[in-house]
Amino acid sequence: MPSGFLAALRDPDLRKKILFTLGMIVLYRVGAQIPTPGVDYQTVAARLEQITQDQSSVYSLINLFSGGALLQMSIFGIGIMPYITASIIVQLLTVVIPHFEQLKKEGQSGQAKMTQYTRYLTVALALLQSAGIVAMADRGALLGGNQSLLIQGAGLFDMVVMVLVLTSGAVLVMWIGELITDRGVGNGMSLLIFAGIAAQMPAEGAGILQSAGGLVFATVIAAVLVLIIGVIFIEQGQRRIPVQYAKRMVGRRQYGGSSTYLPLKVNQAGVIPVIFASSLIYVPVLITQIVQSGQKNPSQDNWWQRNVIQYLLSPSSWQYIVLFFALIVFFSYFYTSVQYDPNDQADNMKKYGGFIPGFRPGRPTAEYLGYVITRLLAVGSLYLALIAVLPNFMLDLGIGSNQGGMSGGMFGGTALLILVSVALTTVKQIESQLMQRNYEGFLK
Repeated sequence: MPSGFLAALRDPDLRKKILFTLGMIVLYRVGAQIPTPGVDYQTVAARLEQITQDQSSVYSLINLFSGGALLQMSIFGIGIMPYITASIIVQLLTVVIPHFEQLKKEGQSGQAKMTQYTRYLTVALALLQSAGIVAMADRGALLGGNQSLLIQGAGLFDMVVMVLVLTSGAVLVMWIGELITDRGVGNGMSLLIFAGIAAQMPAEGAGILQSAGGLVFATVIAAVLVLIIGVIFIEQGQRRIPVQYAKRMVGRRQYGGSSTYLPLKVNQAGVIPVIFASSLIYVPVLITQIVQSGQKNPSQDNWWQRNVIQYLLSPSSWQYIVLFFALIVFFSYFYTSVQYDPNDQADNMKKYGGFIPGFRPGRPTAEYLGYVITRLLAVGSLYLALIAVLPNFMLDLGIGSNQGGMSGGMFGGTALLILVSVALTTVKQIESQLMQRNYEGFLK
């Protein structure tokens, strides 16, 4: 591993990409510490010291993905959540709207148009979300305590400026993520989430050590190591389908006749279903809190509050666990079906003279690939869902953040899934570029 990193740093082009990626991440973390103009930062700091996990559970997810920037009311407070939500909506529309489905089939040009639509929708969602968060901060509903987080005498103009700053921050984060994807290494959005989670882990560990003692802290660390090993084992697992290429003559040269394999990962969708499910589950709670913060006498006794929001506010409730579990399984199948089409794979194999032994090219090959992927998804989706909901069963033990972290602690399933998956994907991308330059890779 060290020799692989040294080889990566010795290559000028790859070194430039790695340094560019690190620079963008540092810029993102600096922006996450800059308070939004018009915010009473001393009041925010005081509330963060007194806040409890139950009070902040509504915003724990968005605060997790923003690296703690939300509850600090920084300029990157809403982070990449609008972009993630916009991506979910656009991908759902590809199944419903024929125009979007056609754009998907157009290749790179169609993908560029869909990316543009995602950007426009991101700006709209960021504007709405920023307006809601500023309204909640003004009425004291963001961090509880019924105390405004804005400077004394803040008027409509100050609130408009705050909304514009938060919206601009979300657009800037989206731009930074796209720059990392295009000019750096790894997926930009995933790396920004990775950086936000990793930045909070030292404080989270110190909090567990201080509140629960050394024995509990050592137990948590041991459990985390076991969980990391299990995640790596599953993430590296793949089903290798043998593929044979027929011999063909082009001029005087013979091509084909080789044997290879088609690797299908056990977890085809990666960590995306967990992010999508987490993003979707917080939306009704956030909308309800925004609406109630605008009412003079918010009703606390209605059907929606009693039967939906109350359970979404309690990550340890079985209703929350079942909903979260079901959403992860659904998005695993949905995202894989959007990203991987067995018919396209079968057509490509047929075009280049490839076939799976025992199956005729074309439709029989596509049906077989679909059957294999469905079976892999059954295992992969259950694995993702079980790892993600595991911390929810541990909440009653009192092991978790009291500083607005994710439910079940920063060392919980969702955070570790994101950290390990993003790290593995980034290392593999660096390794592939090293192999192209005839260097020894990281993974042996």
